[in-house]
Amino acid sequence: MGRLLYGPQEREIEFADRVLAHVQVVIVSKLRRSESFTLSWVGHGEDGRTTVWMHPAVPIQFQFDSTKSPQLNSAWLQDLNAAAARGDLRVSEEPASG
Repeated sequence: MGRLLYGPQEREIEFADRVLAHVQVVIVSKLRRSESFTLSWVGHGEDGRTTVWMHPAVPIQFQFDSTKSPQLNSAWLQDLNAAAARGDLRVSEEPASG
């Protein structure tokens, strides 16, 4: 299980390493362009949705349990980028490889 550490208090948000790798690509791309947006996900055990405001001035870290980078799913990256372009990067299920 990987972790996204966000903000000066280093709020810890857990994602599977594979999910985090895809989310990282989209987040870094948006923040590199100084674009702010929200990041939303469903809690573990389907116990509600959480949203945080992502801003280039807020510190962020990505920590992975695995040392190996997964092969990225281009269809999933397209879906996540489209959501981020609408202003809310919602972590979604991985579609079939594309």
